[in-house]
Amino acid sequence: QVRLVESGGGSVLAGGSLRLSCVASGKVFSINNMGWSREAPGKRRELLGTISKDGITNYVGSVEGRFTISRDNAKSTVYLQMNSLQPEDTAVYFCNAGSYYQPYDFWGQGTQVTVSS
Repeated sequence: QVRLVESGGGSVLAGGSLRLSCVASGKVFSINNMGWSREAPGKRRELLGTISKDGITNYVGSVEGRFTISRDNAKSTVYLQMNSLQPEDTAVYFCNAGSYYQPYDFWGQGTQVTVSS
C-alpha cells in the first residue's frame, strides 16, 4: 500500500504564494502518475493537474500558468507551487497517486489553504 501525507497549507493574502508538499511512503515503487486536486466548501473535488513519473505535467485551465506541479522521485515527494492565489482558491488540497498494480488511486488526508482579500 501507499500512504500520502500533504503539508504546507495555511493562510495567505490574495496575490501570495504557497508550496504544498506530498510525501509518499510504503510501496512507492508501485507509483506511476501523481496529481493534485482540491475541494472547496460545498463543491465537488476538482482535479488540478497531474505529473507522470518522468515529469510530464498536465493542468486544468483554471490553474494553468499559476500552479506548477513537480516531483522528486528520490524523495518520493510531489509539490504544488501556487502563485497569484485568489480567494476562490480557498479549499482543502489533496494529492493522489496511481499504481501500476491497482485500478484505483491512493489519496492523502488533505491540507487546508485559505486565501483572504
